[in-house]
Amino acid sequence: MPIIVNLDVMLAKRKMRSKELAERIGITEQNVSLLKSGKVKGIRFETLAKICEVLDCQPGDLLEFTPDREDQV
Repeated sequence: MPIIVNLDVMLAKRKMRSKELAERIGITEQNVSLLKSGKVKGIRFETLAKICEVLDCQPGDLLEFTPDREDQV
């Protein structure tokens, strides 16, 4: 997938655990884990906004686009 989720990087920079983030934004730890691993097909803008507010970051700090090599052929 060409979208890389850098949530784990931002959590480390903010010295915050997944459990704390989950509690503060109102989602389960399991969903935070799925987000961190990139195993989700989408994210609500409301959830993304809450994550950005809690981690004091921008969406671009959490999401990165890298084109698939197959797309470049």
